[in-house]
Order: sequence, then structure tokens, then C-alpha cells
Amino acid sequence: MDAESPTVTVEFPSVDDVRPVEQGGPIARQGFTYQDEVAVSFVIEMLQNPALLRVHCETYDDILLVRAGQDGNEAEFVQVKGGEIDKLWSIADLCRRDGGVAGSSIYETSIARDAHKEPARFRIVTLRPVMGDLQFLTHPCGSPGREPANRQVRDVTSEIERRCPDASSRKGNRVDFWLERCVWDVRHDLAAVARANEIALLRLAAREQRHLLPEQVDSLLEELRRWVKTAGEARWEPDRVKKILARENLRDWWERRADELRSGAGSPAGGKLVEKLRDAGIGDEIIALAVDLRRAYSAAVRASHYMVDRDGPHLQGRVKSELMGLRAQYAAGQIDTNGVAFHALCLDRLEAINRERPQGTDHQAAFLQGCMYDIADRCLHRFARPIP
Repeated sequence: MDAESPTVTVEFPSVDDVRPVEQGGPIARQGFTYQDEVAVSFVIEMLQNPALLRVHCETYDDILLVRAGQDGNEAEFVQVKGGEIDKLWSIADLCRRDGGVAGSSIYETSIARDAHKEPARFRIVTLRPVMGDLQFLTHPCGSPGREPANRQVRDVTSEIERRCPDASSRKGNRVDFWLERCVWDVRHDLAAVARANEIALLRLAAREQRHLLPEQVDSLLEELRRWVKTAGEARWEPDRVKKILARENLRDWWERRADELRSGAGSPAGGKLVEKLRDAGIGDEIIALAVDLRRAYSAAVRASHYMVDRDGPHLQGRVKSELMGLRAQYAAGQIDTNGVAFHALCLDRLEAINRERPQGTDHQAAFLQGCMYDIADRCLHRFARPIP
């Protein structure tokens, strides 16, 4: 080639704009609770960290994080492995190809994501730890011991090159680039991730002087889980906007909901309930009945023998769980109706719970409805159409 020939510059597309080649995740998405909880952890990080701009769910990888870097945005491609066998991860596991097909290993799939305008970073999230030779990947990028000249790094580089000799990205990057920019993130089980998310949200609320009760945080976490699940299930076309969670939208949601929950906790009993029913377009007669049901429910649960000797706590849990699921579906657009109809739907679901109970059991429908209105009064449930 002539030494003076011009260099051809390849224009790579942005991860936020171009359609993913594969969309298998949104099509057959079952048993992804662990992955969703991991995604929620990044959403909570995005609430706290202005440099984390967007979280994609099931686009180019299980999760994609768009971060602001010193020289522009970077894309971090996250693979989540929540169903692996009970063993330590090895180089052989990292390079194992499905059916021997080139390009199908975890490493090859990951390095292939380096095909966009944004510089790529990589993350592997697993339940199980790694073997000793991969241990350096669990430390932050740039940490001591991760230098390319380090003997362990050189040995791993050589072994991956031997197992996957032709693997490279569209940008021409190979295993040395991947090892330098990859983090192995061990999160031992679903319960641990969920608990960490709860603590992170409580700490965020405390730092911002938005002090919340645990049950209020649980309600917010359920909204985030439904948001993430809906994003994972959506298709890029026509619902790209649902697949990409943006920081500005999450911050608006967080500030509005956290302030609403706090103001509800300090309002006179029944005051927030009336406000929420009116916001949903409910008439004054039904509002008056709802306030009476909430008052009777409150009197009943204050009787200590009631909560000890009967099944009050179980019913409260059923009502809260049912309402949380309905509200999450409503917020995600899976229930398309107005506030009056949604209120009626909630009452229908409570009646269904009541019909499941043994005949002759007292307090029945009135208790369930009073419980729902008490939950609404504490700003843990709403009937009005969610704000987009």
C-alpha cells in the first residue's frame, strides 16, 4: 500500500441510536428475577451518580450502562449469569463455546460488543466467585495488580488467546483490551442483591434528607422492579423509549414519589386518602364511605387481640402485595384505564381475595377495603393515572 494513501475513518453508531441485531431477551424472558434485581441496583446508582446517564435493559447485552467519561460517553456492557452451576468460574468457562461454535463463548460475546461510537467497558455479574487466576478482574480497573505487565494478567491473556485465537471486536481490539476494561462482579444471591438495593435506597433518602420508612422504600423498589421488567420485555421497535431508562426521568420520579411519601406520613389521618381519591375522579359519596372504612379498619387493628389471635397480618400482606402488583402494572402501561376504573379494579381484586377465604369468617370485605384505603392514606398506593 502506498505510504501516502489516506486513512479510512470508520464511523461507528451510538448505542443509544442503532437497533440491536439480536432481541432474543425481550421475546422469551422468564426467570429473570436475579437479572432484574441487578438492573435495579444500577438504576439506584443512577439516582445517586450524575455520571451514570442511562440504563438499557435487554438491548445489546443483558444490561447496558451509558456513563459520562472525560472524553465523552462510555458504554459498559453487562452480562448477568444467574443460573450457573455451583463451582468457581474459570478461564475454560469464560471461553467455552456453545456446541463449539466460534463467537458463542462469554468472552467472545462480550468483546464483540465493542462496535459503537462510545468506548466500551465490560462487566460480568455472577452468583459464584472466580478461580484464583481471574481474581484480579474482581478489582476495579486500573487497580494495582491489573497492569498489562503483571505476570498473572499476561498468563490469562495468553490462555484466552490460545482458546479463542480469532476473537476480536469490530474496532480491532482483542483480549488485552478486554481484560484491561472488564470487571467481574460477584453478587452471591437474589436475597443479597435485594437487601443491598433496599439499603442503598434508604441511604440515598437519608443523604438527601428525604427520610423514608422501610415499607415506603419497599413500595418504591417494587415500582423500580416493574419499570426494569417492562423495559426488558419491550421491543426496540416501536418502544425504544421504554427500553432506555434515563437519569433525568428517574430523578423526577424519585423526587416526586419520595416527597409524596414523606408528606403523606405527616398528614392527618384520612387527609391524603381524600386527596388521592379526588385526584382519581372519585365522587364525594364514595370518598365518604372510603374514609369511614379506613377509620373502622384503623380501630380494628389497634385492638391488640385482633392482630394476635386472628389473621390480620396475613390479610394486610395480601392486600399490600395485590395493590403493589396492580399499581406497578398501571404505571408500566399494562393496565390502560382511568382513575375511576382503576379504583373499581382494585375493589374487584379485594373481593376476589375475600371469596377465597373460609365461609363464616368475619370482617371480610370491609377489613380488606379499609386496609387498602389506609395504604393509600399513607401514600403507598394511588388510583389516579400515573404521570408518564
